[in-house]
Amino acid sequence: MRIVTLNLNGIRSAVNKGFLGWLAQQDADVVCVQELKAQDKDLTDAIRNPDGFHGYFHCADRPGYSGVGIYCRKNPDSVISGIGIPDIDAEGRYLEARFGNLSIVSLYVPSGSSSAERLAIKFSFMERCIDPFHKLGSSGREIIICGDWNVAHKEIDLKNWRSNQKNSGFLPQERQWFSGMIDHLGYVDVFRTLDDRAEQYTWWSNRGQAWAKNVGWRIDYQIATPGIAAKATAVAIYKTARFSDHAPLSIDYDYAL
Repeated sequence: MRIVTLNLNGIRSAVNKGFLGWLAQQDADVVCVQELKAQDKDLTDAIRNPDGFHGYFHCADRPGYSGVGIYCRKNPDSVISGIGIPDIDAEGRYLEARFGNLSIVSLYVPSGSSSAERLAIKFSFMERCIDPFHKLGSSGREIIICGDWNVAHKEIDLKNWRSNQKNSGFLPQERQWFSGMIDHLGYVDVFRTLDDRAEQYTWWSNRGQAWAKNVGWRIDYQIATPGIAAKATAVAIYKTARFSDHAPLSIDYDYAL
């Protein structure tokens, strides 16, 4: 089973840059996408059901903002939109596809970099999602939460960590919350079980020459319960072509849907 996660930074923009053509060529079973920046009415048939995939989407109430989706080769047994917290769900940040005893989630954690107000919203999101993530992880199901977590966990996960210690995305409180997902809730950062190298990034600022110089951040993750995490066999960050300011993260699992 191959799972891919990618923040599209606008699904219509990504489509114009060749995303659907790339998607059709992927030997992926599930592709989780975030930051659709689109409403249901904006999602054409070609976007909803590209060759070989069935698409499911949870759009934000606010036009041109947030939103998550999941593309599946095989139809899931059920799809759950939202985490059950109204203001979070209004921003289209959680979509879960269930296949037997496996749940695959597309998640988009808020960014806190634009203002103090947005940072407060991000902290509120983090605090209120601890209980739902705990219940999910202790449900007896295998869980893979894919998405843009908007947090670089450790110093190895961003190029300029020293100068970013007071910036959202690498604040101590954010990193502590992420550590809690792993150390206290029992999830596993699957990428790091197979690749412990530095300079493995999934997002680059559009400022300066961040992409060309690989001055990036690793903020896109697949976080999983230990059982399914142990079945991971290969990881890859795709950087040959660009559809977004993020790169697709692929992980293969020795598991059949």
